[in-house]
Amino acid sequence: METKYLKINPADNVAVAIVDLPAGEQIVVDNISIALNQAIPAGHKFALVDFAEGEDVIKYGYPIGHTIAAAKQGDLINEENIKTNLAGLLDYTYNPVDVKLDIPAKDLTFKGYRRANGEVGIRNEVWIIPTVGCVNGIAGQLADALRRETNSEGIDAIVAYPHNYGCSQLGDDHENTKKILRDMVLHPNAGAVLVVGLGCENNQPDVFEEFIGEYDKSRVKFMVTQKVGDEFEEGMAILRDLYAVASKDERTDVPLAELRVGLKCGGSDGFSGITANPLLGVFSDFLIAQGGTSVLTEVPEMFGAETILMNRCRNEQLFDQTVSLINDFKEYFLSHGEPVGENPSPGNKAGGISTLEDKALGCTQKCGKSLVEGVLAYGDRLQVKGLNLLSAPGNDLVAATALASCGCHIVLFTTGRGTPFGTFVPTMKISTNSTLAKNKPGWIDFNAGVIVENQSMEQTCENFIDYMIKVASGELVNNEKKGYREIAIFKTGVTL
Repeated sequence: METKYLKINPADNVAVAIVDLPAGEQIVVDNISIALNQAIPAGHKFALVDFAEGEDVIKYGYPIGHTIAAAKQGDLINEENIKTNLAGLLDYTYNPVDVKLDIPAKDLTFKGYRRANGEVGIRNEVWIIPTVGCVNGIAGQLADALRRETNSEGIDAIVAYPHNYGCSQLGDDHENTKKILRDMVLHPNAGAVLVVGLGCENNQPDVFEEFIGEYDKSRVKFMVTQKVGDEFEEGMAILRDLYAVASKDERTDVPLAELRVGLKCGGSDGFSGITANPLLGVFSDFLIAQGGTSVLTEVPEMFGAETILMNRCRNEQLFDQTVSLINDFKEYFLSHGEPVGENPSPGNKAGGISTLEDKALGCTQKCGKSLVEGVLAYGDRLQVKGLNLLSAPGNDLVAATALASCGCHIVLFTTGRGTPFGTFVPTMKISTNSTLAKNKPGWIDFNAGVIVENQSMEQTCENFIDYMIKVASGELVNNEKKGYREIAIFKTGVTL
């Protein structure tokens, strides 16, 4: 029998349409017959009870906002008749929960690249990274030439990563640029890196080299274009040497415990918190049980669900860091005169997400139920295994770049609307619904929409684990096949 609706939590006073439901249809929920007063699009909510003005709307077992007018049982509930409960800064109290996940360890491995410093990469690529946007063209020209000359034989990809920054920046913006570029240089998915500088930029190549710290000098080289004759010939000579080193690398068996994944969503819809995000939550818990690591970011999309994360912090120090993570971002919004609850995009709303709490309670499901083991500032690199929280905005490109920069090998990106982009690590798209997967096979890598059709969460997760191991072992995802690779760096201040 076709599933037409879902009441997610027993405490909910709304349900979600799984398919388009016409006005007048009789729906039976908890043995109560409800006549729909309006057409309810798939992914959208309808009232299970009569609402008075100002009454909380409950979904996922938590308030997602309040009604701004009275609503009848069977009415469509969306952004036109409910409003966020979110306001400004809050005081929080640590109420730790007892987390016990009975997930067996399995002796699973993938084929990865073991680097000299002990880290592991899931790709072996040659990257050309500019210190400043002024040399973007040169970096791109070098990457194009090396691809033509070598046909990338023995290497997974040869990529230049242009950006707009590295000069005319001050304070945090300058530090953010340095940190992200440093993290890229040190990322184990790169078998070799050529850093291309200009010479007069704020991000001075010699200072940046010192900022990087220890690195493998046989695999990371610098070229300052103002200090050489023909920068193209000089760059190609360096790249040929780097290529000769990296192309000899071979994949070996690596325990799944070494895998680090970033958790991201974008173009979310009413199915995000029902299919794809819970799937990533189950996978995240499984990976952590194997000794692996997952990272959740998009801090503004935690607003409204932050206490769930805070109370899963392993200790009070991590709780305090998580409080700062949340309130610092709220202060960032308020300092620019922006409300903290104004987040769902037009696409989110069209897909059935009405408030930031609605979005956040679905979004945070990506990190499962494990304890929080680490909290990272923007640009920081991972220090501990297990579940980590990372400071970054919700913007897809900025957040995905931040996840890759902290050390994630791959970004797992759930979406209900679809998006083609990718950052500098594989960016796997997991669809929340089967229609998207069918219509955009060149974007979507894995379909979680089957969870509300004919497949259990357990079976879907088993299939996802198998697919993840294939991707970690070298199978390309769509953004890699199409060459959609880019970076975006968080900017908050002035440009000189």
